[in-house]
Amino acid sequence: MQLEVVGLGGAGCRLADAIRAAAPADHAFLTDVFAFDTDESTLQGTVIPESHRAQYGQGTALEGSNGLDSDLEPGFEAGQAVVDDLLAVRERSGSTAADAILVTVGLGGTTGGPTAPALVAALQRTVDAPVYVLATLPADQEFDPDAGAADRGPHSGVTTRAGTDEPPRPAAASHALRTLEALDGLASAIVLFDNEAWLRPGETIADARDRCNRELATRVAAIFAGGDTDGVVAQNVVDASDIDRTLGSESAIVSLGYGEQTVETTSSRFGLGLLPTERDVETSEAVSAVETVVRKGVRGKLSLECEPETAERGLLIVGGPPAWLNRQAIADGRRELEATVGGNGVLGGDAPRSDGETVFAAVVLAGVESARVDGLRAMVD
Repeated sequence: MQLEVVGLGGAGCRLADAIRAAAPADHAFLTDVFAFDTDESTLQGTVIPESHRAQYGQGTALEGSNGLDSDLEPGFEAGQAVVDDLLAVRERSGSTAADAILVTVGLGGTTGGPTAPALVAALQRTVDAPVYVLATLPADQEFDPDAGAADRGPHSGVTTRAGTDEPPRPAAASHALRTLEALDGLASAIVLFDNEAWLRPGETIADARDRCNRELATRVAAIFAGGDTDGVVAQNVVDASDIDRTLGSESAIVSLGYGEQTVETTSSRFGLGLLPTERDVETSEAVSAVETVVRKGVRGKLSLECEPETAERGLLIVGGPPAWLNRQAIADGRRELEATVGGNGVLGGDAPRSDGETVFAAVVLAGVESARVDGLRAMVD
């Protein structure tokens, strides 16, 4: 599958950068990666080519978050006003036709979030491909001035967000929900990552940022990279139509799961570390590895905490060294996910990685119900 990624705002640009870094060297599934932000320093901090970056919003309500902590509506209006400029950057770069576009953005902020609905709507009108949104939900410490105060010192609890020099955003929860509402009906699907659930004890958003971006980028690469690398063809290829059918076109809320296990891929004669050769894999070992990663993918830590049983559709991709991809175990894993989701709306396939050293399972749960989103809504009501 060929995917274009468009990063909006600081969080969105950093995430787009992480996805670019996570792309397998032997399978370039990314056609183009763009970074659009109001802050030039954020753009310069990415490895995205200058031709694919643009600073926007100067002289509008988006610049410096003028007054948007209390009212997001001027941001939506300003986002609408800058869309043509952003589309022009895509056109000038000679962007390659993609099977889908993924807009990455941090919810709760006042730059990328307000711009996202207008950009998604414009892309849906001008591009013959689904437009998905990959968005991060704000952590409690981003809008609670008292959260993590002990880490900021006795006199700074109400002046900066934990681990940053930035002020707290009391309206971040309401902004996140307002932006989600605005994206509903525009985005083909909305994949969510909950920052709060991924923070470790005592960790700040600044501390966790790179780790969380890598975690999410790994999931994106595993799902969208496809199953044909180094000439090794998947037994059951997951293509753009499979992902489209799973994610749908009605702004479903989506959570991503992932599990992996390191495996031995080479052995040596005489046990002396000489003459490494491809290792023969026992069937029981391969079955155990696949079962383990599938279980982690379905029941392990999800990008958005939810009950997998609430999903309307599902997708399972199992990848790794070809010798470890036991077809029967993969089929059993798909049936397990199908039983969990409770219907026939589950697709699956394999993704051979001839130079890989892990067996992995990537899981897509589409149309889920989330207590976290409900909790944010209750905080705002």
